[in-house]
Amino acid sequence: MELEKRKMMQPSDPVVNIETPTTKNNGNNSKQTIRLYKRRWFIVCLFSSYSLCNSFQWIQYGIINNIFMRFYGVDSFTIDWMSMIYMLTYIPFIFPVTWLLDKKGLRVIGLVATALNCLGTWIKVASVRPNLFPVTMLGQFCCSCAQVFILGMPSRIASVWFGSEEVSTACSIGVFGNQLGIAIGFLVPPILVPNVEDMDELAHHISIMFYITAGVATILLLLVVVVFQECPELPPTQAQATARSIPPEEYSYTASILRLLRNRPFILLIITYGLNVGCFYAVGTLLNRMIIEHYPGEEVNAGRIGLTIVIAGMVGSLICGIWLDRTKTYKQTTLTVYSMSLVGMIVYAATLSLGHLWVVFITAGALGFFMTGYLPLGFEFAVELTYPESEGTSSGLLNCAAQVFGIIFTICQGKIMDGFGTLAGNVFLCVFLLIGTIMTAFINSDLRRQKANQLAQAAKPSDNPDGNVSAPEVLNEARL
Repeated sequence: MELEKRKMMQPSDPVVNIETPTTKNNGNNSKQTIRLYKRRWFIVCLFSSYSLCNSFQWIQYGIINNIFMRFYGVDSFTIDWMSMIYMLTYIPFIFPVTWLLDKKGLRVIGLVATALNCLGTWIKVASVRPNLFPVTMLGQFCCSCAQVFILGMPSRIASVWFGSEEVSTACSIGVFGNQLGIAIGFLVPPILVPNVEDMDELAHHISIMFYITAGVATILLLLVVVVFQECPELPPTQAQATARSIPPEEYSYTASILRLLRNRPFILLIITYGLNVGCFYAVGTLLNRMIIEHYPGEEVNAGRIGLTIVIAGMVGSLICGIWLDRTKTYKQTTLTVYSMSLVGMIVYAATLSLGHLWVVFITAGALGFFMTGYLPLGFEFAVELTYPESEGTSSGLLNCAAQVFGIIFTICQGKIMDGFGTLAGNVFLCVFLLIGTIMTAFINSDLRRQKANQLAQAAKPSDNPDGNVSAPEVLNEARL
């Protein structure tokens, strides 16, 4: 909290002299100034970029599962763990990371995330030999640790930097980077690493992919060191101004966790979010195996299908974010998107084995539009249900549930596919999406953050004849 009170303006920002009025009766500062800074868009885009670099590596092994199996001489389940390590690492580390976020703020979290991600990429560069699988696993472990510092941050950045009419859009942009990274992870590895027989040539192709990733990660680390900021000097919303006004000594991380765990609507959201996103993780991890089983030799098209899923989801995320900013219909939108995810999964499962790849592209795109489009909805709905608790804590709990379900679903679906085929594995996921849809219908839509902003807007100076001014003065940077 102390860090959030520091001035974080750059010379390029226009300087505005603002006096914060005090009340005549008691002398307390009660009128708070709100301001939107243009550089908020650069901050969220920079975050989105390093999130992209990290999420790309989540799927870069799994989408060419058969190639890495042959290169390192390991079985398919071992390669599956190269994706599942992202999920497993998140579970024990999310609580200390959210504590660190509350104590040290966004800049420290961003620096640690990009540093770990950069370290992991360079370790992978040194692992391109068939006998060095433990080294490449170490590199992937470092990148998975970086993900813990990234995955729950979109809602925090949106709340700290953006106005109440654009927080959902900003959160969608933050999630957009993660989704775009997964999309590139589906598309690029099959192109950069073709399924060639010669092991030296294969090592050369893998090395090129690892060097490109390391170069991008290094550039992003330097950008974060130089330009990434903690927070704006003035809060963007009355809700954020209220959150800043809480003295650090009055904040207890443990008490915050306990309050969240007693919040029944939020607990239901944790479970439903975990079910939906866990299904997505399972589909993404096992996509190569699903496609190769029905369409042998189509590694590149497996990557393109994964790309289609995520690109459609990115479009869905942005549309949902804009829709939420305009309508504030959090529960209705969440329930609709969740229901359509179930429908999309049923259609995808039914058409996968028809023998027509173009049909799989269409059904996979429809699935991705809703299933990955759900990600920012869950984040923003959680912030509404839990305000004024830390956005990083609520997002962290959501993602923790997603990782737990992701590991369970990936292992179980993989075993079911081995024994009964891909259709049975996909039906397994459909059952849990149905359960999640039903549970979503029972979430009580208590939009606390919206209520805080509405109360602040309603409390005009004219409504306070005693001189106690509680509503913020909104200063738009463009007008100044």
